[in-house]
Amino acid sequence: MSENGRSALSLLRVCVFLVSIVSVIAVSNPFQHQTLVLNPLPSAQALSWSESEALSAESTLLPSRESSSAVSVQLHHIDALSSNMTPQALFHLRLQRDAARASSLSSLAAAAAAGPRGRHTTNATLAGFSSSVVSGLAQGSGEYFTRLGVGTPPRYLYMVLDTGSDVVWIQCAPCRRCYSQVDPIFNPSKSRSFKAIPCQSPLCRRLDSPGCSTRRRSCLYQVSYGDGSFTFGDFSTETLTFRGTRVTGVALGCGHDNEGLFVGAAGLLGLGRGRLSFPSQTGRRFSYKFSYCLVDRSASSKPSSILFGSSAVSRTAHFTPLVKNPNLDTFYYVDLIGISVGGARVPGINPSLFRLDAVGGGGVIIDSGTSVTRLTRPAYVALRDAFRAGTTGLKRAADFSLFDTCYDLSGKTDVKVPTVVLHFRGADVSLPAANYLIPVDTGGTFCFAFAGTLSGLSIIGNIQQQGFRVSFDLVGSRVGFAPGACA
Repeated sequence: MSENGRSALSLLRVCVFLVSIVSVIAVSNPFQHQTLVLNPLPSAQALSWSESEALSAESTLLPSRESSSAVSVQLHHIDALSSNMTPQALFHLRLQRDAARASSLSSLAAAAAAGPRGRHTTNATLAGFSSSVVSGLAQGSGEYFTRLGVGTPPRYLYMVLDTGSDVVWIQCAPCRRCYSQVDPIFNPSKSRSFKAIPCQSPLCRRLDSPGCSTRRRSCLYQVSYGDGSFTFGDFSTETLTFRGTRVTGVALGCGHDNEGLFVGAAGLLGLGRGRLSFPSQTGRRFSYKFSYCLVDRSASSKPSSILFGSSAVSRTAHFTPLVKNPNLDTFYYVDLIGISVGGARVPGINPSLFRLDAVGGGGVIIDSGTSVTRLTRPAYVALRDAFRAGTTGLKRAADFSLFDTCYDLSGKTDVKVPTVVLHFRGADVSLPAANYLIPVDTGGTFCFAFAGTLSGLSIIGNIQQQGFRVSFDLVGSRVGFAPGACA
């Protein structure tokens, strides 16, 4: 055989060898898909509450239990307060709230990172209350609410629950200005357990901007939000009742002047990490633990739920450590170190894109009030491109609102989509397909439910959290994810 023939034969053997290696790799590491069952946009579910806790006058006559070390209540999506709207109109409103929410969270985080000089402040003087008020987050985007008894005897009110806020507050009579709510305005004069907090109380000093009524020598609060809205009134202690379990001495704002806030609910139960949040205030009783499970409203008739107490932490949860922001103690920061699509790590997504810096800039938070997960732009582009590469068999559709990766799935009942896994430090969270490819209209358009942000702050939203019991262990400084643990 000639020299040229031997060279050609050697080259052929090398090519065959390389092809065999590639084939082995392809067999051992196949691109991973899962099935997405196509459900339509959800309608607003009718309010339904187990027991007589909310809808009858007799509920205020039930005996209360003070010894319970755990309590669970139902959660409903805020859309239930607008049940006369179409699913598509509800979805548009949700995206509008979501944009305001994400922008405001990012603004608050950026202001905290910049320090006092970087914060936009405004001087407020209301009824003897004067302080420098830090602009914060818009509360119009509260997504989930429950029904709680306030006072003695308890008056049952709808309250928004929010992991991005600390101060608990309700609208109170007499109102200087109050927005429209479903229930009658709470009247503190009719509650035997309502107590004003003295100006010199340690509770008063925990407020970011405490005020004092010179006439009554009682504490005043004001919480001002980034969209110009605010709530102002008396800082007090009151009894809250959860399905017959009474929690006494909860510090809350009794707001007489509440402007630009959400319509429907009577107030807000702050679930943040700060000292005045409900989990922090009631920590000893409920072991500094709580969890929630948010169901997929397009595929389940079960209500979402929240649980306080030791039993809130699922034994099957995968935990990741909470990260402390030196300048902002409200948010739940975590370490996101990577993302996989189709069973392979996405190139270009590394921990440095999500790292919380020394002054509290950047980072990743878990938030119940944001719907769509926002990732810092370089990470989002890498994730999006990897997902598109795995969906070449699906018909593309036009962009929709903030979504730039959409598909026309009309006429289909299910499709195969790439798997998506969020890799947190110590915990891999494999998302169900319905948590990242969602319906956006009634014509069969589904979009990839992530978005990019130019802000340094990344936010893990509630669409991606659906179906998981998300557990917050404040003593252990960790958050856990338990799939399928919502029963």
